Amino acid sequence: MSREKSYIMTQLDGNNHSVFSLSYDLILAVKYRRDVITEIISEYLKHIFCYIAPRYKITLSEWNHGKDHIHILFKAEPDSGISKFINAYKAASSRKVKDQFPEIIDRLWYGQFWSRSYCLITAGGAPPEILNEYIRTQGEDYDGRKG
Repeated sequence: MSREKSYIMTQLDGNNHSVFSLSYDLILAVKYRRDVITEIISEYLKHIFCYIAPRYKITLSEWNHGKDHIHILFKAEPDSGISKFINAYKAASSRKVKDQFPEIIDRLWYGQFWSRSYCLITAGGAPPEILNEYIRTQGEDYDGRKG
């Protein structure tokens, strides 16, 4: 096998009947961009993501957050129900984060945690290392501190 083919093969995932490389960049924003996501809340949201994701054949690649959004890079399989997963995640995480951190409810718009919309981008064009670095540095000021 040539070097080029072996490089491509190491980049692909697979199951019984296919090989694939399906990476997605997902951004979920708090309703009306309220500043409620702290390090602790972000870790809790990440824990919920990792708990739900395997049921949908989804794996987390990278996670970061700002005060008003989360930014996620994840991999999926061809039969992953991505929109169903996102809706299930938003519903479960909204309910659980408000139960776990009731002090944020007053800062939300009528108690709603997530905005109805989201941004989902296929991440097939950029190398995963570039996307990982981009997501790792989200929310940082120019001097490297969280903003």
